[in-house]
Amino acid sequence: MFNSAPVAEVNAMSQIQDTLRRCFITACMLTRTTELAARRLGAGFFLPALFVLRYASMAGLDPRLFASQLQAVRSFKDTAWCGHWNALAQAQLDAAGALLPAFAHVLAVPPALDNGAAPQAASSWAALREALSVALSPLGTRVVDWMTLPDGDAEAALSADPQVSADSRRALLTLRCLVKAVTYYQVSAFPGGSAARMAAYARSRSIFHQMATVLGPLLGLVIEKHRIEAHGDTVEGYLVMPARGGPHPLAIITNGLEGTVQELAIPLLRYHDSGMAVFVMEMPGTYAYRQPMSEASENVYHAVIDQLSRHARIDPRRMGFVGVSFGAYWAARMAGTSPLLRCAVACGAPSHHSFKVKNTIGIPDIIIRALLDTTGARTLAGLGLKLQALSLQGFYRQIRIPLLVINGEHDTLLSTRDSVDLAAGAAQATLKLYPHDDHCAMGHYREWLDLSQVWLQERLQQRPA
Repeated sequence: MFNSAPVAEVNAMSQIQDTLRRCFITACMLTRTTELAARRLGAGFFLPALFVLRYASMAGLDPRLFASQLQAVRSFKDTAWCGHWNALAQAQLDAAGALLPAFAHVLAVPPALDNGAAPQAASSWAALREALSVALSPLGTRVVDWMTLPDGDAEAALSADPQVSADSRRALLTLRCLVKAVTYYQVSAFPGGSAARMAAYARSRSIFHQMATVLGPLLGLVIEKHRIEAHGDTVEGYLVMPARGGPHPLAIITNGLEGTVQELAIPLLRYHDSGMAVFVMEMPGTYAYRQPMSEASENVYHAVIDQLSRHARIDPRRMGFVGVSFGAYWAARMAGTSPLLRCAVACGAPSHHSFKVKNTIGIPDIIIRALLDTTGARTLAGLGLKLQALSLQGFYRQIRIPLLVINGEHDTLLSTRDSVDLAAGAAQATLKLYPHDDHCAMGHYREWLDLSQVWLQERLQQRPA
């Protein structure tokens, strides 16, 4: 009883400070002074609160370490931003080379992803993949659990198993270095657009591609890289399927504004024994796409759904859709428009309130610029019109298939009310809000991934009559 007043005062003060910070960020965006302010306050001041947790979780990094690395960046310009994160990625590749000296020269240079790679480089990476596969095979499926553990937990797991050979240990630690390099290059690419950021994006994807080639057989999976031509654009994604059996149920998974395929695929490898196939893709308008995102992007997703439904090892009667952040908007939209989908999951979806101008206060300049690039808008007013045109208000009742809606209870990036309204408006929706959590419930990332996997399996594993 005696502590209630001070706690309330602290909470009120925290809310005031957050409001002032958000207003300051918007003022810097409007006056084009974000770069100037970042020199003093650091780039991290202008990024969403969940930025650290998101990327630390992806690579098993200590959040305090990643936060200190972010604090060291004092500019969003390519030279400073990309230079900082690229150096950290290269340090991980150098560490991997120290673990496998015979391949140090190979690991020193990120591989080319396209078929135009030099034959010698391609051969060297093929030899490295073979060496990793042989050394990792005794670990079996434990590889995928250990490769993203926090460093201390990984050391404890290795020490607790005396059967792990020196070769297997070095190979696993090398794989962990590659995951971290993929992550640092992805941060360097955030949020895409410039030549330097797109070069980092290409490096991140290319290293992930090499990892996928190694991990697929170890986990009993077939991992296929697909290019799907759709309405003047090209979707580049990965289809991950059990190596045997079929046809399999399929979940199509898409992420948001600056998310990448590898960010989705790495944690999903944990569910290698689910019996389901997944296709991971990035949201139209981002990174490698040629066309801006708009209402017409719905046709891109329809084309993907249609083509995958005709895959010989996919059951077209058992298809679901999962969207994260802005991708959750498309999960909701496709749930109401695609006759091929049986269920959908929307995590952190913007649907109406998030598109209002008042709810953009506090969104930093770098995210606004990314939205301008993604939508093809040239002005803030034009951006507002394009976002408002995406509103799903009045659309919710068209969603008649089962829908799982997930978010944090206190979304500071988008509007939690959008998740609540979406779940209330859809005919067969279930709402899961995680208390004391932020956008996309990143503080409960593992929990909601587990929840969504179980939920999808319950609805897709049973063959329809």
